[in-house]
Amino acid sequence: MSQLSERPEKAVVGVPMPHESAALHVTGTALYTDDLVHRTKDVLHAYPVQVMRAHGRITALRTGAALAVPGVVRVLTGADVPGVNDAGMKHDEPLFPDEVMFHGHAVAWVLGETLEAARLGAAAVEVELDELPSLITLTEAIEAGSFHGARPVMETGDVEAGFADSAHVFTGELQFSDQEHFYLETHAALAYVDEGEQVFVHSSTQHPSETQEIVAHVLGLHSHEVTVQCLRMGGGFGGKEMQPHGFAAVAALGAKLTGRPVRVRLNRTQDLTMSGKRHGFHASWRIGFDADGRIQALDATLTADGGWSLDLSEPVVARALCHIDNTYWIPNARVAGRIARTNKVSNTAFRGFGGPQGMLIIEDIMGRCAPLLGLDPTELRERNFYRKGQGQTTPYGQPVVRPERITAVWEQVKERAGFADRAREIAAFNAAHPHTKRGLALTALKFGISFNLTAFNQGGALVLIYKDGSVLINHGGTEMGQGLHTKMLQVAATTLGIPLHKVRLAPTRTDKVPNTSATAASAGADLNGAAVKNACEQLRERLLRVAATQLGSHASDVRIVEGVARTLGSDRELAWDDLVRTAYLQRVQLSAAGFYRTEGLHWDAKAFRGSPFKYFAHGAAAAEVEVDGFTGAYRVRRVDIVHDVGDSLSPLIDIGQIEGGFVQGAGWLTLEDLRWDAGDGPGRGRLLTQAASTYKLPSFSEMPEEFHVTLLEDATEEGAVYGSKAVGEPPFMLAFSVREALRQAAAAFGPDGTGVELASPATPEAVYWAVQAARRSGAADGPAAGSGRVDAGRVDGGPAAGGFRAGAEAAIGA
Repeated sequence: MSQLSERPEKAVVGVPMPHESAALHVTGTALYTDDLVHRTKDVLHAYPVQVMRAHGRITALRTGAALAVPGVVRVLTGADVPGVNDAGMKHDEPLFPDEVMFHGHAVAWVLGETLEAARLGAAAVEVELDELPSLITLTEAIEAGSFHGARPVMETGDVEAGFADSAHVFTGELQFSDQEHFYLETHAALAYVDEGEQVFVHSSTQHPSETQEIVAHVLGLHSHEVTVQCLRMGGGFGGKEMQPHGFAAVAALGAKLTGRPVRVRLNRTQDLTMSGKRHGFHASWRIGFDADGRIQALDATLTADGGWSLDLSEPVVARALCHIDNTYWIPNARVAGRIARTNKVSNTAFRGFGGPQGMLIIEDIMGRCAPLLGLDPTELRERNFYRKGQGQTTPYGQPVVRPERITAVWEQVKERAGFADRAREIAAFNAAHPHTKRGLALTALKFGISFNLTAFNQGGALVLIYKDGSVLINHGGTEMGQGLHTKMLQVAATTLGIPLHKVRLAPTRTDKVPNTSATAASAGADLNGAAVKNACEQLRERLLRVAATQLGSHASDVRIVEGVARTLGSDRELAWDDLVRTAYLQRVQLSAAGFYRTEGLHWDAKAFRGSPFKYFAHGAAAAEVEVDGFTGAYRVRRVDIVHDVGDSLSPLIDIGQIEGGFVQGAGWLTLEDLRWDAGDGPGRGRLLTQAASTYKLPSFSEMPEEFHVTLLEDATEEGAVYGSKAVGEPPFMLAFSVREALRQAAAAFGPDGTGVELASPATPEAVYWAVQAARRSGAADGPAAGSGRVDAGRVDGGPAAGGFRAGAEAAIGA
């Protein structure tokens, strides 16, 4: 086992413990960015001037009336920017635009003594607009040929030969919804300038180094003149990876121009209408199976709704392509990706980062094709798993080195859930209940861990030991409630061999650890944990040499365990505090900078080939649902999960992440239905679901009535910090089991072998239409397996939200 993976005796990692800020969270004493306003003197409040049109060129911007409003101090416009008027890394997001690109686009910001003064000032700003045509829906953009960014193509094998060898070939389309992050804390920043003209920004950001970079180039400064700190975030989910930069830049610009602290904090409606979402996708596909139901070929085109600017759309699409295989070996594939440019907010990272979109497509295909092939969906999925010893690679050429983990989590879920017995019980229940049906589905996942861009796979840390033996750690990761800081404390205590109470963690800030990557891609613990471990190892080696001298032994024979240094085979010992004090007196350096870079990664973006991921995370879930045939309303009766987190760094944290990720995934797939005004009236492009009253989020009532989560045992991951695996994003995809269970329950309203199409999100409305389709199928005796066509509809008679057309071609070469 590698030094990175090996655990010492009496390790603090692996011990179940609560989140390091849990008590602060539940008592309301945890400080967030906006809480600092009340501790800061003479703060000005910023308010956006939003233009409520989908697209248009600004012909006049008059601020005089705003400046006449009592309490208004200044109006920020593009003319005030001393550096680069852009808030994005692609230089396609003007901070103060001269062209409105989406409904609610902010074109100026008003600074006021109070938030109310700033609001009234913003309302007084006059904007004249030359309106231009707009593209709101993904369908409109595709028809208009409106695309931007890269168009990757992933190819493996011989696709046409694969279809020629297929006994069954099916075609279809799927369009599914975007998703709002709806973090509890909206975007926030507080900036001020000190006596040395240093700009200091508190920001709710997942990527402080990039926020620093954007603030610096907007202000025309170098990065060393800007410091960004993130205390903690009240949720991020990817929504604060790229999007906070512009808000931080507005606050910093205001502070630089006025000499006073400036606060930006979006209210919920502003956050919903101004910030990006998960990318909605459209997919068209053709798939071939042999006579035994094994995939022979896949040809697909994936189109992401990127919104008005690129943001992170290109790597999101790349990850979607890399995950369209999920747990299935596809020997012949051609998958193309593209990004539609629409007049909506710029869509961005969201938990899973394109992976869920790619995986949803293949899971939907499996769920739709199983009845057409005359196979149980569980059996069809099993037949297509990656297998050990077959030398199988992903469509982009990365070997799947531990495919047995797929089977392991799958079989454990089957056993723990009593899958076979419950399937029989459900069949009996459905036969006895004509108006209520149940469904039980099992799905698995394979999710690659590492950033798509190889350069981002690095982490840094700074660890300080003080003369009294206390330890302070700094690292480049940010805390958004996911427990990263808890894990880093455990890693430091384990590596140094001291009790956890000896270690404290400082807020994340750019003047302590520079050039950090975003806390994203589920890699926060991998990168920063390895960097913290590296720094602590440097310090431990220095201290072991000091201890060896004091104990009269060789450094290689000394161990520090639970805060005491001992020599192997001897009863002599030296307490940690005494050891540290002795080291100080001997002028031994008691601080160390740690660094880690993920080895073994390589990626050719143009060829779309390589090994971009350090390893794959695996999991499986069985979900049981019950559907009311009169309304489409449903409840999740039970969920069983087995998930692979390697050797967990912090089991309570990991189980919480699995539960939370699963429920958030179920929200995306079954509840959360963003709607936009696509009409031709003055409200065209307006987000219609602007609050929790119109955008349904999962809550306690949507939690499974029985919820069982188990961590895969004996699952050490070689080459990862203390043998652990990432946990942030992968559990999100376990929720496919809920959608597939709903499909099976709806199909149960028809005769045996009925297949139904299901919109995404599978809202009660969508489930109701699927139930109706199953009933119609029964009335018409249903289509023959392997043929036929089914259309999904919406209550208003329009195309299904997330609906699709499914068809089957004649067998090729059969």
